[in-house]
Amino acid sequence: MVPFAYDPAVLDRFPAVVGGAIHAVGVVNGPTSATLAEVYLAEQAAALARVGDTPLSELPSLAAWRRAFRAFGVDPTGYRSAAEALLRRLTKQGSIPSINSLVDLGNLVSIRYALPVAIFDQRAASGRTTVRFATGDETFTDLGSGEREHPLPGEVIFVDEAGLVCARRWCWRQSVQSAAGPGTRTVLVTVEGHHEGAPADVAAAVADLTSLLGTHAGPSALASMIIRGERGAGDQASAVVGADQDLDKHRRGS
Repeated sequence: MVPFAYDPAVLDRFPAVVGGAIHAVGVVNGPTSATLAEVYLAEQAAALARVGDTPLSELPSLAAWRRAFRAFGVDPTGYRSAAEALLRRLTKQGSIPSINSLVDLGNLVSIRYALPVAIFDQRAASGRTTVRFATGDETFTDLGSGEREHPLPGEVIFVDEAGLVCARRWCWRQSVQSAAGPGTRTVLVTVEGHHEGAPADVAAAVADLTSLLGTHAGPSALASMIIRGERGAGDQASAVVGADQDLDKHRRGS
């Protein structure tokens, strides 16, 4: 089972949300390989061509995220969704620097679909991660500044069963504890959308992420799910990889 869920109150407020989640065990992270780097650079060029002169605020998926941010009281131009921030950097600077293989494959899929993709290291996580409204008592350590802070009551957060927040303002920024690094072995990967085409786009993004993880991170076990806000239920799929032959098949996305 994938340790991920939406709180009913979030689904009531945002019935159009579609969330995809992957739980991968036994991954290996490190510098991005030449093969992945080539694919990543090609996707950056393709994303630039797709966007062209269109303002990012007019892309349907990003416009929907802006509406979601406003709905829980956050200015989406002051705190941009992760997907918009990534594409903004790409369109302004012409490229996105490599971080590591896990982060790069997440960013690759994010710019491909203009949807936020998060790679959460699970070492510090306690139980299931839930997307819910903050009470203000939870704890968050900012990845950029390293400062410890509390989310504002009512903002949407990703939080575990111990009250440790791994993402603030829904898909704005991750915590220090959740950042994927060289020692990352188990990850929760999420991709979400609110726009009209979200069901198809999120499903395609989950399929791409599953394939990329299999090829470039070598998980020993992987499970995925799709949650549709309109019904509050998830469709789960899993793969436990054992023998070398099965692992090769899994990495090919078969």
